[in-house]
Amino acid sequence: MGDDLMKKSMITVEQVKKSFNKQLVLENVSFSIHKGEIIGLIGPNGAGKTTLIRLMNGVIETDDGKITVGGFSPNEEGDHIRKISGVLTEGAGLYHGLSGIDNLRFFASLYGNVEEERIQSLLDQFGLKEHQHKNVGEYSTGMKKRLGLVRALLHQPEILFLDEPTNGLDPEGIHFVMDTLKEINQREGITIILCSHVLHQLAEVCHRFLFLDRGTIIESGTLDQLEQKYLTEIHLQIETDENLGNIGEFGVPVEKTDATHWRFTLPGKKEIPPLLTALLQKVPVYSAEIINRDLESLYFRIRKEENHV
Repeated sequence: MGDDLMKKSMITVEQVKKSFNKQLVLENVSFSIHKGEIIGLIGPNGAGKTTLIRLMNGVIETDDGKITVGGFSPNEEGDHIRKISGVLTEGAGLYHGLSGIDNLRFFASLYGNVEEERIQSLLDQFGLKEHQHKNVGEYSTGMKKRLGLVRALLHQPEILFLDEPTNGLDPEGIHFVMDTLKEINQREGITIILCSHVLHQLAEVCHRFLFLDRGTIIESGTLDQLEQKYLTEIHLQIETDENLGNIGEFGVPVEKTDATHWRFTLPGKKEIPPLLTALLQKVPVYSAEIINRDLESLYFRIRKEENHV
């Protein structure tokens, strides 16, 4: 069973520890990531997310434990891993005194096997072709992020490590980046490890999530798996222009949240259809939504249970 998992996995992390100046940053971290998965790495500031990415990419070495990325060990074979990986950090790693195209040609020369056609195709895909001769220092934040993604994709990597790729972007820029990542994953089967504090963005693209807190993995799973485990009661918000304050026959708690919205607390999803049926016999219902099943709500529930708050 273990051998089969290793064969299918693009990345395996086993009992990894890392300290800086005797300060423990990661402790007994273990997980596996399969080829073609988009993984959301979630955790508060200081949880160790960036350190974990640097370890997997071979930039720093583990103190203990074992990591395998694409069949290579980051500690001994970091150069091999970087050949099959693309990395985008918050700073994007670009030279602001050079034009966009000169940046890309420089990085392409380091990889040694990137044709000009590939560069131009990516510039076109990311909407930067007409800006390629401008100095990167003149780029907007969104343009720098897009150019950073182009740089990370130049050599057609098998793995992308992305640390806060949407920080500083406007809603349109965020939508573009996340849609592009999903498209690249579907088209090329690239494995993506994605760190972001904006959890609703991750929920739209990630197949699975790893929750890192105080240097260790406290939970993992798909959104459905997490919901089944942690959604012990349903908060159903309904929209109506009628007053529900005197309706007590439904037998469940109800609270008015604003002028037209009411929140019902239910023990499970099975109670939703009969509640809506009863409501519709008395008042018009314009919308109904479970408001505590999103990734952010589940994240806080998981942290609360882990910290026994």
